[in-house]
Amino acid sequence: MIEYLPWVSGGLALIFALVTALTIRKNSAGNKEMKHISSLIHKGALTYLNKQYKYITVFVIAVAAILYFVINQSTAYAFIGGAFFSALTGNLGMRVATSANARTAEAAKKSINDGLRIAFSSGTVMGMSVVGLGLLGVSLMYMIFQSPTILFGFGFGASSIALFARVGGGIYTKAADVGADLVGKVEKGIPEDDPRNPAVIADNVGDNVGDVAGMGADLFESYVDSIIATMAIGIVLSTFSNLVVLPMMIAGLGILVSLVGTFFVRTKEGKSPHGALSKGIYISSGLMFVLSYFLITFVSGPGAINIWYATVSGLVSGLVIGLATEYYTSDSKGPVKSIAEASQTGAATNIIAGLATGMKSTVIPVLAVGAAMMISYQFAGLYGIAIAAVGMLSTLGITLASDTYGPVADNAAGIAEMAGLGKEIRERCEALDAVGNTTAAIGKGFAIGSAALSALALFAVYGTTVGLTTISLLEPAVVTGLFIGALLPFLFSAFTMNAVGKAAMKIVVEVRRQFKEIKGIMSGKGKPDYESCIAISTQSALHEMIVPSLIAILAPIVVGLVLGAEALGGMLGGAISTGFLMALFLSNSGGAWDNAKKYIERGNLGGKGSDAHKAAVVGDTVGDGCKDTSGPSLNILIKLMSIVALVFAPLFL
Repeated sequence: MIEYLPWVSGGLALIFALVTALTIRKNSAGNKEMKHISSLIHKGALTYLNKQYKYITVFVIAVAAILYFVINQSTAYAFIGGAFFSALTGNLGMRVATSANARTAEAAKKSINDGLRIAFSSGTVMGMSVVGLGLLGVSLMYMIFQSPTILFGFGFGASSIALFARVGGGIYTKAADVGADLVGKVEKGIPEDDPRNPAVIADNVGDNVGDVAGMGADLFESYVDSIIATMAIGIVLSTFSNLVVLPMMIAGLGILVSLVGTFFVRTKEGKSPHGALSKGIYISSGLMFVLSYFLITFVSGPGAINIWYATVSGLVSGLVIGLATEYYTSDSKGPVKSIAEASQTGAATNIIAGLATGMKSTVIPVLAVGAAMMISYQFAGLYGIAIAAVGMLSTLGITLASDTYGPVADNAAGIAEMAGLGKEIRERCEALDAVGNTTAAIGKGFAIGSAALSALALFAVYGTTVGLTTISLLEPAVVTGLFIGALLPFLFSAFTMNAVGKAAMKIVVEVRRQFKEIKGIMSGKGKPDYESCIAISTQSALHEMIVPSLIAILAPIVVGLVLGAEALGGMLGGAISTGFLMALFLSNSGGAWDNAKKYIERGNLGGKGSDAHKAAVVGDTVGDGCKDTSGPSLNILIKLMSIVALVFAPLFL
């Protein structure tokens, strides 16, 4: 019966997601104004996704055709399957998130716990959809093709959609956010979610297309890639078929313990919701720590304890990365407070302090991933490294739920402001939102850490696939590949950061135009044109995402064909190293800048309107593109290049 665990767990995850989504819809969405604002956000998000899918459909058809004729038919079919499942998870999660925002604000009228439950439940739909569809997708493909090698096509499809979703969504959300802040906060001195700001709806739409649909596709990719890589190594290095199906078993157990953990997310009035979210994650992780031992022992037989050590090394390292990210980005900790204090002497010192904080924040995650890699390899070899990535992502169902909670709470706070729900409700929603900033930062740290382990696992599979036992740094071609790989995260970040800046400039021009030409906006008598800002963000994101996405896909193919398989191995190593560090640095510095601003806004160091606050707003604006566009996109870059190298490996031999 144990062999049915992946199917049962995946099915339960989807049933739980469906029931939760239906339960959320039974809750009131508030008054007419709240429903109107929520519908604008929902419509804007769907408009963006539908237009993005047109671009993606053309890409999927073109790549599938290339795979069909150049590699093999099965890989092409698996590629289409991975793309479909990845796009579906992001779409489902975003639909529920955009219907839960007003309901969260309405529930906050009763208590902060009621608001927390709605926001977290919507995140649970996203989390369970990702792990349910991910595990069922991999299981289905393996049942059809009976080959982990063909599954690389499935991972390629998932990775491609993740890159488009993350890059496009990140450009969209930060273009609107930066544009809204620069004119609304800095020039006009109005609140963040003031309905008089023409870009405010586009900003709220961006939270969903970037941090819900984008993050969901991102972690769906990591989840399936880690399982696929472990299955591939299992079949290469072992004669025991159990090692091939074990990662699916562990993932299935992870879904069950995540479901249990969701029932412990509760809080009381006056207490921070952060403790409730952390409790759910810790309970799920504790159950996984214990129960995985019995599962692995039952499935693997002799030597099982070594595989268990490798698995829990990944699980523990994920928790360590989360705690380290929280320390460097939470406004209750020293690093963020030091950035806020630096704001008292201007924007320059704020930015200097934020850059330093982001750089320091890389130390613990790198050591944690390094330790997990060393421990897992010591006990179980290359298979251990891959199974450590599965262990880290095993509780993804509840981890992603806590992360997706953030943008829903952010939207709820915006709706409370725009609909004029009053000070008490606004403060409750802001309390939920403040925790969401930290959970979002932790989620990004977790995503980056899991990306590093998944990329290392895929890197190991690439080495065995092309027959590399060593990669010599004395070979000029390898060193060239290494430098190209190290360069790519910088080049990729330059394109994505510049894309945010150019799109934000267009939003700024439009918002200034409306304030100037539409009479009565500031007095509340004139109505802003929200649709124009949504259209600008949509078009800019779709146009600007093309070049960085092509870089990620074409670079490994070109290096492999021109310089050879060993040089491509060097390129992957260079990209993983600098990409991992750059992603941590950008995401954590951006998160720290954001929470330093919020720390001041809560009445510290002069509060809103003070010189320190103005400086912190500049830092936050600089950090927006770092934490929500370039940083999170880099973890997809390093995984996608590895999976592309694997799919096209036959051409490099």
